[in-house]
Parts: sequence; C-alpha cells; structure tokens
Amino acid sequence: MKMKVALMGAGGKMGLRIVEKLSETEGFEVIYVQRKGPGFDRLVSMGLQPVSNTRLIPEVDVAILAVPDAAIAKVSAEIIPLLPPHAMVFGLDPAAAHAKVMPIRKDLSYFIAHPCHPPLFNDEVTEEARNDHFGGIAKQHIVCALYQGPDTDYDRGEKLAKIIYSPVMNSYRLTVEQMAVLEPALVETIGVTVLVAVREALEKAIKMGAPEEAAREFLFGHLQIAISQVFGFVDYPMSDGAQLAAKKAFSKIFRPDWMDNVMNPERIAESVAEITHAKK
Repeated sequence: MKMKVALMGAGGKMGLRIVEKLSETEGFEVIYVQRKGPGFDRLVSMGLQPVSNTRLIPEVDVAILAVPDAAIAKVSAEIIPLLPPHAMVFGLDPAAAHAKVMPIRKDLSYFIAHPCHPPLFNDEVTEEARNDHFGGIAKQHIVCALYQGPDTDYDRGEKLAKIIYSPVMNSYRLTVEQMAVLEPALVETIGVTVLVAVREALEKAIKMGAPEEAAREFLFGHLQIAISQVFGFVDYPMSDGAQLAAKKAFSKIFRPDWMDNVMNPERIAESVAEITHAKK
C-alpha cells in the first residue's frame, strides 16, 4: 500500500526539492498543496496537479510542513485538526516544535528531520556533487527527532527523512531540545554570526589595499587549514604565531560571558520564538 503524503508548500524552495525526491521513489502518493501564485504555477509547469485547499488532508498518512518557520503556526493550525488519527506531522526544522506553536493532538505523531548538509571535507568525485553545498546530490548526514508518538513511528519518519534528504550517510537520533541547541544556537546564532564578521573583516582588508582576489584566496585557504587544525582533522598544530594572535584577539572580540548569553535554554527558547513568531 502506498503512503499518502500531503506536501504543504510543495511549490516553495524546499518543497520542490522534496517533490523531486518523492517522484523518484516508489510507494508514495503525493498531494501537492500550494496556494495560488508562482509556486502553484511552477508545479503546473512541471506537469503536476497541485491543490490550493485542504480538502484532501483527512485522507493522508503524513503531512510534510515544507513552509517557512514563520508560517508553520498558521498552516499547522489549519491542517492538524483535519488529519486522521495516527497520521504523522513531519517537520523540517525543530523551531516550531520547540516553540510549541503547533496544535498537539494525542492521537498524532510528530517527527522532525533536518539535514546536516554535505561535509566540509568530503570524498565527492563528480563536479556536480562537489559544487552541491546544500545536499541532495552530494551525500550528507541528517538529524531526526520523534517529538510525540510510538517508537515505531520513529522508524517510519526516519525512512521518509532518508528519502527526502538522500543520499544520506548517517542518521542521528536527537531530541527536539538537542536539535534546537544545534540550530539555531550553535549553527546560526554563533556560527553564522562569526562568519559574517569574517566577511566584514575581508571587506576591510580589501579597503586597506589588499587585492580582492588575492585576499579571498588567502582567507579561504587559511580557513581550510585552520578548521582542519582546530577541529582535529590533522595531527599538526597551528604555528606559534597563529596561536598567539588568536589568544590575544579573543578577549578583544568576545565578551567574557558570550557563551552563557547564547548557549543557554532561555536564550534558545527566545530565539526559536523569534524565528516562529511565537508569542512570549
């Protein structure tokens, strides 16, 4: 028997990626749900028959929420009351579950899966895969969480996640709270912020007279070796000069309490509430 899936936001960026993966896999009957507009038109141009209403939701086994975080509260409030008992709500990000913006029915399962994206250091051999920084062509790891439901539904959700994000190497089981520590806290609040600062420093170096192309290549090459050394991919240390420069600069760039201000449950809860537009 085929799994009947409602793909909410099927014509959006993530929705279209899922459309491609499910279309390549047998065993699924997909309802492409997309409001009228460019996304709807894209699906029609692909030869699909999207629907702009929820009349078929009561018939599905799984509802995939491929919609922006800020829209999940509205979309989930519309479809969750319509789902049949024992159906699964499948989220692509932990924010909505962590912020508790979705209606929770005791007779439904709630599953979240998110990609790690292709590793920085990988063994891809084709040019297409080497240039795939999102995943879907290049191999990637994923993280999954069963927010609510019988443990057998973890297997059901993970199987679907491995198809959506294929090709998948490792799948790691986490809690929703652990996923929120990774994103937004670790990856976005800290990682992206630091990278934005590095980009601004690069632009400053160019304004100070460094040739742009040389500055970019110099930075990216040194970042690669620095990441290798800091995270233990190689067995030789940074130069004494690099270690001294980093030690001296750390206290000038970061406040002493920066970690406690970001990597704590209260701030993470505030961040996911901001992302999902949840009321505090």
